[in-house]
Amino acid sequence: MIGLRFLCLAIGYVFGMFQTAYILGRIKGIDIRNYGSGNSGTTNAIRVLGTKAGLIVFIGDLLKSLLALLLVGALFGKSHPEAIYLLKSWTFAGVVLGHDYPFYMHFKGGKGVAVMAGFVFGYHWSFLPIALVEFFVPYLTTHFVSLGSLMTYAGTFALMVVEGQQGIFTGTSQLALIEMYVIQFLLTFMAFYRHKENIGRLSRGEERQTFLFKKNTEHLDLNSVKKEAGKAESAKNSAKNSAENSADNGAENSAKNSADSGADKGTENGAEDSAER
Repeated sequence: MIGLRFLCLAIGYVFGMFQTAYILGRIKGIDIRNYGSGNSGTTNAIRVLGTKAGLIVFIGDLLKSLLALLLVGALFGKSHPEAIYLLKSWTFAGVVLGHDYPFYMHFKGGKGVAVMAGFVFGYHWSFLPIALVEFFVPYLTTHFVSLGSLMTYAGTFALMVVEGQQGIFTGTSQLALIEMYVIQFLLTFMAFYRHKENIGRLSRGEERQTFLFKKNTEHLDLNSVKKEAGKAESAKNSAKNSAENSADNGAENSAKNSADSGADKGTENGAEDSAER
């Protein structure tokens, strides 16, 4: 079972590395990590690229988490029914790690928020209605995505413990349940840690609000960005051409001076020979 745990962790990590926000940003000509909060996730995509782009990112991140859980369920549900919820927990841990720390992006990814939605859909049906309340009540009353996200993580952890002890996860042993609780607690702790700056701003009343139906303050004018990028590229090319021309002119002048020097020297030697004669 140890090997199976790590296999599920690896499956989750591979799925989690699909960085929807980063890919969409590149399609639109930017690296989203250079704008807004610098985070490659749904909230920053909404702020920087707009609601439509943010929803695409949300759906992409939800699906990668959901598909990872469904794949593990399909692979091991029949052969290990007593451990399937534990294996799903390991899989989700991998998804979060892949989403937050993708190695090919120098371990700079998201904060594990949208992938929690996929977990809620794919883990157990009873998580869904509670998670919707946990997220949307704080978000719709404050427009703080971070607050709704943290409430969802904390509430889902509490719900897992309560339902686990009530026998909702059929066939799962108490030892496996404890392991599930530990994994979910660590993921919840990591979510709070990744949101530590948001928590600080919330405590100071300085957290940024995120709106779905009106433009956010960080929203980019992509046409302006592309124009600026074009100007920067033109300036770079001009500087490069100028440097090349200077080098060519320098080489040409150096060759000319060498030739003139050789000619002068030849004339001088010729004069000396004539004088000797």
